[in-house]
Amino acid sequence: MLIIGLSGTTLDAADRARLVAPQVSGAILFSRNFESYTQVAALIDAVRELRPDPFIVCVDQEGGPVQRFRDGFTRLPALARLGELHARDPLAAVACAEEHAWLMASELRAVGVDMSFAPVVDLARGNRAIGERAFAADPQVVAELAQAYLRGMRLAGMAATLKHFPGHGSVAEDTHFDTAIDPRPLQSLREADLIPFAECIDSGAEAVMMAHVTYPAIDARPAGYSRVWIEDILRGELGFGGVVIGDDIGMAAAESIGGIAERVAAHLEAGCDLLLACNPAIVDEALAASSAATRCSPERIARLQGEAAPAWSALASNPQRDEFAARLQALGEPV
Repeated sequence: MLIIGLSGTTLDAADRARLVAPQVSGAILFSRNFESYTQVAALIDAVRELRPDPFIVCVDQEGGPVQRFRDGFTRLPALARLGELHARDPLAAVACAEEHAWLMASELRAVGVDMSFAPVVDLARGNRAIGERAFAADPQVVAELAQAYLRGMRLAGMAATLKHFPGHGSVAEDTHFDTAIDPRPLQSLREADLIPFAECIDSGAEAVMMAHVTYPAIDARPAGYSRVWIEDILRGELGFGGVVIGDDIGMAAAESIGGIAERVAAHLEAGCDLLLACNPAIVDEALAASSAATRCSPERIARLQGEAAPAWSALASNPQRDEFAARLQALGEPV
């Protein structure tokens, strides 16, 4: 059930040994793994040689402050720019959201990446980790723009991942560094943070990533470790039938349940299909805590791989690419 981080711009011996472990279902790439289009394409090819079976290569390519691949790729504005445009011209914002998604996903698919973990559908209500990564504070605006984003990703042949369920935007703490607790009752979440998730699930989103936020009025455990959130609410109440992904087990807010082994077990018991071990330093411990029996089914992985990727040369000559990039970059300078 593991999606693991890699050490650098080429595969070393430790990466290779980890990638062939049967409980590993994917790899996630970061800025440390990227130098250029040519280099990252070669890295992805090397991963595919080791794992020709259904196996997902992922990245966070949201735009704005979170864009791992830069040189040779369009510098995408933060999603907040789309929310600002929506306040002036809703129709133009919806069109730009679809174009942003198509451009992001097309460029990644052409280089061999299966999935960008996007879109962020958290509300822009002051969280230090989310900030400009969110479309807007209004849940209906977020839902409208996120649904357009899903359409754009699908046009490029990429599955969508809604994050961070059930909503990371309304607490101040950054879960990379701190424990985050949201004391609101479930009804308050239903009337706000859950709206974009519900509407995008109805629109067929393929995956959902869980938040390492605790909502004690609903469950004492953080959402990614909670069967109440995953089985009762996400799958039961909202009817989600896709892949549930646990956020990085190396984050500070993930530590409340115990060590790496306890985190892996808790995610599995809660109903997560996949989980992230982004730091190579914790991957061996995560592997030791899991087994081949915990592997996500190849059929579910294959559904996340999307459609056939376009050739990079064909994408580079596509006039829509330049047209969309110019329109998006006019919204404001990327970070």
